[in-house]
Amino acid sequence: MDLDDTAARLGAPVEEVERVHRLAGDRPSAPLPAKADAPALLDRLAVRPEDAAEILAGWPDPDSPLWTPELRWLLDRSIALVRADLGGHDWLSPGPSLPRERGLAWRHLYGYAYLALVDVVRDYHREHGIADAVSWATLADLGRNLAIDRRMHREGWPVMQGWLTLHARGGLYELGRLQHERGGTAIGLHIPEAGPLSPSTIEASLDEARAFFPRHFPDEHYTAFSCGSWLLDPQLREYLPEDSNIVRFQRRFTLEPYEEGDGPDADVEVRRFVFRTLTTPLDELPRRTVLERAVVDHLRSGRHWHWRRGRFPI
Repeated sequence: MDLDDTAARLGAPVEEVERVHRLAGDRPSAPLPAKADAPALLDRLAVRPEDAAEILAGWPDPDSPLWTPELRWLLDRSIALVRADLGGHDWLSPGPSLPRERGLAWRHLYGYAYLALVDVVRDYHREHGIADAVSWATLADLGRNLAIDRRMHREGWPVMQGWLTLHARGGLYELGRLQHERGGTAIGLHIPEAGPLSPSTIEASLDEARAFFPRHFPDEHYTAFSCGSWLLDPQLREYLPEDSNIVRFQRRFTLEPYEEGDGPDADVEVRRFVFRTLTTPLDELPRRTVLERAVVDHLRSGRHWHWRRGRFPI
């Protein structure tokens, strides 16, 4: 196939199309579930009705005029790319960002890839003795992220599509309040949008992980929990009370030294996670909570937030 032509038709950088072609190769893909079964599956994955309706309307039926040959190629090779790294836990983009305004097939292509991988990764979970309840709780992050993307007026998905390949490869598990990522000697902690960070729910999630990983991945040996986030920025203590959940969460960690440029742009990430918008002017952002006021006041003063990394022993 002509990768330059495919990239042009996809409106994507040729380097990204070449990467998909190289990583997927001729490896096996996986079929989508039957369309008749999709509504029940989407419900299990916590996909909201408005997002489910779009996904069903854009479904890649064999005779669908929405699906051009290059889109069908990308869907097939994206599934193969992710499937080839089953069990992996490094960041993996499933393909190039697409011009999603072109239609439903463009908007939800990586969502369809995720649906095709649900049975693949659930088989992987079963091989490791992981309970169905954990599988579904983990995989239901799809619905949460689609809802966030809609709230962000489609600004969020280019980041989220890579994030969700962790779930689809068995690299991450939602255990109570926190998501836990495999890798190295530390279990990586992630904080979904799922309510307060109360110390009791955090400790319960950590206890669950302390039992979960030795039981299901006995060949992996973890000595610490780790996290990289703007939530660990000590500057938050200038604004938040000492008994706030965020400050108490911070106290668990020993921070690594801060280096300018380490990690993603924290000013962007704070706006993404606190306000779910990247384009609203600072003066128009809400100031309903202490955290919202802290973020806005800090940025308006000309200061910057920092992405910090830390860990604590298991």
